[in-house]
Amino acid sequence: MNSPSPVISWTENQETHSLIWHSENGSAAPKRVQIADDTMNAESAYRLACEGTALLWRGDFQNAKNLLQAIARRIDKKPSKTKKVAVATAGNGQAFHLHRQAQAQRARVLAMLIIPVNPDFSIPLRRAPDVVLACQEAYGKVEQAFAISLRELLGIIGAHEWRKNGVEIAALGNKIHPYYGVFSPVRGEYLELLAKAPLPSTELAFDIGTGTGVIAAILARRGIKKIIATDLDPRALTCAADNLQKLGVSEQIDLVKTDLFPEGRAPLIVCNPPWIPARPNAAIEYAIYDPDSRMLRNFLAGVAQHLEVNGEAWLIMSDLAEHLGLRSTQEFWDWIDAGGLSVIGKMDIRPHHAKSRDSEDPLHQARAAEITSLWRLRLK
Repeated sequence: MNSPSPVISWTENQETHSLIWHSENGSAAPKRVQIADDTMNAESAYRLACEGTALLWRGDFQNAKNLLQAIARRIDKKPSKTKKVAVATAGNGQAFHLHRQAQAQRARVLAMLIIPVNPDFSIPLRRAPDVVLACQEAYGKVEQAFAISLRELLGIIGAHEWRKNGVEIAALGNKIHPYYGVFSPVRGEYLELLAKAPLPSTELAFDIGTGTGVIAAILARRGIKKIIATDLDPRALTCAADNLQKLGVSEQIDLVKTDLFPEGRAPLIVCNPPWIPARPNAAIEYAIYDPDSRMLRNFLAGVAQHLEVNGEAWLIMSDLAEHLGLRSTQEFWDWIDAGGLSVIGKMDIRPHHAKSRDSEDPLHQARAAEITSLWRLRLK
């Protein structure tokens, strides 16, 4: 945790108290805080949370979880007929923005239930679980007690389980263990494409934005002798190093902290940028949302300077943004052309995830049409 940190303040027993506020998602410290315990009912909690008053919990931990679920149920009640009609008649782009606004508002309200955490990561509440290891993984070492959104803490606990149990990757025949805040490769269809595409060379490859290291690992398993994997996030680089060591391919792979490209040229450069050109609601969403297609545009604008003659740049992309009306197909082709590149091949696959088949999802029309592609690009 970095210092100085924001602070929350409240009145208790006619005295003013304060506590450091922490949020890995970058949520602002609540301005109004009041004490809450097991006597507070869900309606009151929901009303206060909607008004922007944070509830610092003093009761039973499990009761706090139950209260959070009760608040969520009130938020998720079926929308009014008017709202249903508005979403149904909206275009895909408008439906997406309405959906994102609803997600952001939901997150703000649920973040209002907060709990104290001691410097040793114990929680001073009845029936609180042991979250020491989960918090150490997310926060490192801390010196002072702090307050955190219960919802975020539950996310940290969930991330610890993901890290411990791992995510099965069919293309590797093994597991990847994502860290908290590092995007988990749960959508395996693009990895299937990566495992099948014809390699232009087995000498050297660059993996741009490596994250968990899963793409670098697949390239190594395919016999590429040396891979340089880059990322700007120190947590991602630590996560990748751990995964690559577990998979026994770390000697083939150098990890470099940089924005996009390492120095030099390679016969193969692979990039799987965030697919949706929209503003993240939280810091943790930068692996999914790429404002103004920054990473995609910068990759296409710069990759020619790092690609060997007759080499290939593999761009792994979903066309969901086009179906949502957030980016036009013509824009995408223009960026390829402006980068001095031409398309020599394209491999497509349909998503396997449950949302693509969920007709109740507000973005179902776009998700049902989505295709994930591996674009093979060369210098003109």
